[in-house]
Amino acid sequence: MKKTILEVCVDSMESAIAAARGGADRLELCSNLIIGGTTPDIHLYECIRREIGIPVRALIRPRFGDFYYSAYEYEIMKGNITDFRKAGAEGVVIGCLDQNGALHRAQMEGLITCAAGMKVTLHRAFDVCKNPMETLREAEALGIDTILTSGQANNCMNGMTLLEQLLRECDENLTIMPGAGINSDNIGTIANGLHARAYHMSGKKVIQSEMQYRRENVPMGLPGFDEYEIWRTDEEEIRKARLQLDAIG
Repeated sequence: MKKTILEVCVDSMESAIAAARGGADRLELCSNLIIGGTTPDIHLYECIRREIGIPVRALIRPRFGDFYYSAYEYEIMKGNITDFRKAGAEGVVIGCLDQNGALHRAQMEGLITCAAGMKVTLHRAFDVCKNPMETLREAEALGIDTILTSGQANNCMNGMTLLEQLLRECDENLTIMPGAGINSDNIGTIANGLHARAYHMSGKKVIQSEMQYRRENVPMGLPGFDEYEIWRTDEEEIRKARLQLDAIG
């Protein structure tokens, strides 16, 4: 029996190390996880590759927000994929929609061409597409390896009905990977219900900055974000989740 894959989403060297030590099988590497993730720095990837021996898939997302991309953004994404392919990343994590909520077929085909020889994950753009079953079939036709999805819900627990349908109807060459809201407390319940081949989580915790001097109420980004809080993957949280999956087998 193949081992169930535990993919952990990270946006720093510290989180990558914690995830690997906790038992992650694969990393999804991004920047700015606090806003859903954007394309990571290639030098962060290279540093992780030197230090950690598990596969890495790089998120290719030029900005936060929706997944309808301009021609300029599309060109940037193609360049990013080429850079990560040359650097040796196992795969990329992508998703482009058209204005009507379907996969943007031309852009997806162009990105997949750039990723020749790499694994391709369709990310949670899937969760805001108009017709999930139609999109599933398109993903299969495109040769996509994995779909990361919450079942078009705010978290996996609320998306179980669609997740079950996707797992029943997907081609054997396509992995449906549940993600969003998964933690060590619920991964056992989710896995027992779905028996998917892979699961996705961040296992994040909030730690305080080591800054001693602090000037409060001067936000550097979106209002409400605390500049003195840092999101990091919790090694013990990943270890507990790994044990839950291993117990199910």
